[in-house]
Amino acid sequence: MILFPAIDLKEGRCVRLVQGDMNRATVFNDEPADQAATFAAQGFSWLHVVDLDGAFAGKPVNGSAVDTILSRVDIPVQLGGGIRNLATVEGWLAKGIARVIIGTAAVRDPQFVREAARRFPGKVAVGIDAWDSKVAVEGWAETSELTAVELGRRFEDAGVSAIIYTDIARDGLVQGLNIASTLELARAVSVPVIASGGLGSIADVERLLEPDCAILEGAITGRALYDGRLDPRAAIALIEGRR
Repeated sequence: MILFPAIDLKEGRCVRLVQGDMNRATVFNDEPADQAATFAAQGFSWLHVVDLDGAFAGKPVNGSAVDTILSRVDIPVQLGGGIRNLATVEGWLAKGIARVIIGTAAVRDPQFVREAARRFPGKVAVGIDAWDSKVAVEGWAETSELTAVELGRRFEDAGVSAIIYTDIARDGLVQGLNIASTLELARAVSVPVIASGGLGSIADVERLLEPDCAILEGAITGRALYDGRLDPRAAIALIEGRR
């Protein structure tokens, strides 16, 4: 079980949104690289970074902030937001990103995902963000008719390294992960699934360590770390203690 601390970038700053609403952003750190260094020092083994502006623009926007993060930490970084073509994938991987996350383009252009996964084995993940199990795209501004399970199954044989499943309705509310929907997806596909949206306490980490969640690769946590509801060292120690 990997616990991924989240750094969401908006206008070069580290923010957290509520249910993906850019108008409900709270700035937690003006220096994302400092936040990344703090997470690394606390013992996290990965970072999860999202270029929020890029997700809406359809291309990288916060590149300089990402570059600075990469210069400050040695742990692997997975990155999503505005990744819509092979040149962008290749560019990020060349800079040192360990894994790119393709969201909107997974719905709009699934062949692009397949080609990226073929050319960069182990370096491409799919982001599935859903409202009531229906996949949302374009920075969560639009909802498609696809269900999360339907989209996940499309990439069953594509060679993607992971699926990041986010329940948008819970994102930023720290009221607990949607374990039922996450496990439904994880049981429907052979691709490793990462839970996201709503992790709010050490109790949620304990829930992830129960036997039925053993099929998950991990979970992403954001606001709970920033507002102090989740003690990072306690969470990491709990996970390490169950291995």
